[in-house]
Amino acid sequence: MYEYLAEFLGSMVFVYMVLATGNALAIGATLALVLIITMPISGGHINPAISIVMASIDKLPITELIPYALSQVFGGLVALELFKRYKFVE
Repeated sequence: MYEYLAEFLGSMVFVYMVLATGNALAIGATLALVLIITMPISGGHINPAISIVMASIDKLPITELIPYALSQVFGGLVALELFKRYKFVE
């Protein structure tokens, strides 16, 4: 259960940073931070494409693929909604 939450929050923070800044340095730093935080909990996939690859090489049980991907997609959608509602920079 914690791994899904980690993937959701990590994806949300990462996607929000991409939307909010567009700054490559800030995006890279955010990704590095998100990976450092989520790696011990969930493996730090943060992206459904990575989860699919990890499942295909047997590093992620196939039964975990759908919950991981859904957590990541929903995290991205929540980030989009937060961005649309609370733009701090215009």
